[in-house]
Amino acid sequence: MATYVLVHGAYQGGWIWKPVAERLRAAGHAVYAPTLDGCAERADQVRPGITVGTHAREIAQLLHYEDLRDVVLVGTSSGGMVICKAAELAADRVGRLVFVDALALLPGERVGDIVSRPAAETTALTIVPKRADAEGRMFADLPPDVRAWTLARYTPHPIAALEAPMEATTFWERPWKASVIRCRRAKNPPEAHQRRTAERLKASYAEMDTGHYPMLSQPDELARLLG
Repeated sequence: MATYVLVHGAYQGGWIWKPVAERLRAAGHAVYAPTLDGCAERADQVRPGITVGTHAREIAQLLHYEDLRDVVLVGTSSGGMVICKAAELAADRVGRLVFVDALALLPGERVGDIVSRPAAETTALTIVPKRADAEGRMFADLPPDVRAWTLARYTPHPIAALEAPMEATTFWERPWKASVIRCRRAKNPPEAHQRRTAERLKASYAEMDTGHYPMLSQPDELARLLG
């Protein structure tokens, strides 16, 4: 049986992996789906200094303190940036990487270089899509009950962890066992970006006929692809 660490993206928390985590655990796997600093139920911790790097260190420390080895490290959306840095920090504990409709930025790149998004609500510490954008665009393809469940849970994301340039990393200089899963109905991240990730990592590549949140729209299929 495998050990999975599932890393969420922007405006999310570990909650977004709930349907997939349930399926993986039912199959006998060990599954961790942490909520990152300043997100979801940890939103009251938001403060200056939360970055992709600090999020990645959280994941690397989780692997260390839980003594996890040969981990399948999964990142979705902006969580792809986090697992790149986390893998660098805990390379000896990572068995495989999976990028689920994920961003995998090169050092110095910004999210805005890769994706185009409507204007969001921002503060000095956080960024979050407007409610109408979240309901009418981001989560539009989810079933109504799942959309309502999701809208009740999405939260602002620490702004530097999403808007700052990707920090320096040796990730791209190392060999990894990796997979890329693209969601065909999602505009972002674009196909070219995800194919670049697969090519640079010499990763396997698969596609799902769904939107940007396959862990909610097609959890059975995503759990199968993660297996």
